[in-house]
Amino acid sequence: MLLSELIPSWLNKRFVNMRGNSLKIDAKIENLKYESNLCQQLKNFGIDDLLSGVTFSKAAFLLSYKNNTFAISHWVSPKRTRSYPYARVYDTMNTRTRITIIPFLKDEGKDGDRDFIQWDTVSLMSLLGVYVILGYYKNAKKNSTYSHKITDQEFDYDYLKDRLDELSQYKLDALHWNLNELNKNLLNVAELSKLHYQNISKNTGVVLHGEKGVSDRVKVIRESVAKFQSNSRDLAVSAQNREYQTTQPKESVIEDKATITIKNYLGGFYYFTIDEVLLYGKELFLMEKKHSSGAPIPSIADIKDGLVKMMLYTNFSEVLVSGKPYSHHSTLGLTSENIQGYCHNLSTDPELNSFFSNNAFSKKAIIAFMDLITEATKNNFLVFLMDSRTPELQKEIVVEYLKRKK
Repeated sequence: MLLSELIPSWLNKRFVNMRGNSLKIDAKIENLKYESNLCQQLKNFGIDDLLSGVTFSKAAFLLSYKNNTFAISHWVSPKRTRSYPYARVYDTMNTRTRITIIPFLKDEGKDGDRDFIQWDTVSLMSLLGVYVILGYYKNAKKNSTYSHKITDQEFDYDYLKDRLDELSQYKLDALHWNLNELNKNLLNVAELSKLHYQNISKNTGVVLHGEKGVSDRVKVIRESVAKFQSNSRDLAVSAQNREYQTTQPKESVIEDKATITIKNYLGGFYYFTIDEVLLYGKELFLMEKKHSSGAPIPSIADIKDGLVKMMLYTNFSEVLVSGKPYSHHSTLGLTSENIQGYCHNLSTDPELNSFFSNNAFSKKAIIAFMDLITEATKNNFLVFLMDSRTPELQKEIVVEYLKRKK
């Protein structure tokens, strides 16, 4: 018999059914304190390695330069759904000075994808205290498999060194650097992106997307950087609303999504979407969900992607639902079609051992999950792993978690 079947009816009624309701959440964040436990050990390089492009064989790396140690991640596209950029950023979060390099534009060919950077991407990095360097691709090759596309795109490494030279002398925080990057450097990067894609197209013979799209974006920037930021913010709100209506393949959601507006210590507003919310009396669970259909547990990259959101959620100083304050519980919910039962970070050792044994977890998987449990416990959030085929388990977990947390 499930624990939820033993819950008294008056207690069961404390779950508020949010299905079909548009839940608006506001939160405040004043600082960022978080202890990462799953960061990959990064290899240390020198500036010559960066200039040769060797460093970019790694998703993230350390760079010793001008008496600084920078932890640098890089995005292969400005679109966050490609190559797990949040997981790359996560691996830099236990280093004091964190930098991420993001291309302003990536064009793969007229019949391929073309993505531009968006304001909400830079906003999230600012909230995480990550310095953004906007880059552009200078070189590329014709794709040997798909002749109408280009591949092996490379940043202008000399340009990146110049930005690192400036950053090494910079005294303000990531938020101010990122705003400066948008206000003073974005137009230049956009123009250089346009110029070098023209050269790439000429050298490879691959037709890229028309220049008008880039020119239109550059025109917006020229007219007013403030207008560009406003336009990008509108796009972020639009993306927030689209994501609110969409279920991703790597999500297995039970309750509804919700939009959240985060206000920082300077009064800036940032717009995001929460995968799932569950309201139990006055206890609000803000859930980032990751799902696996082919393995007992989602991939480590998926998990790190979710942990980036935990860095924000665990630092909310206030959470309001329709203007009313609620106690909130940051939650990373992992689901799988290949397990039975559930476990969470307040499960006892015998319960965990039984769960691992019943689901034939490998030693490596056990170690990884226990590291995740350690991170959740240190940072005061709920992490659980449950059978996605039994959705009622989620409420059972919530009730059990609250009972054990007291």
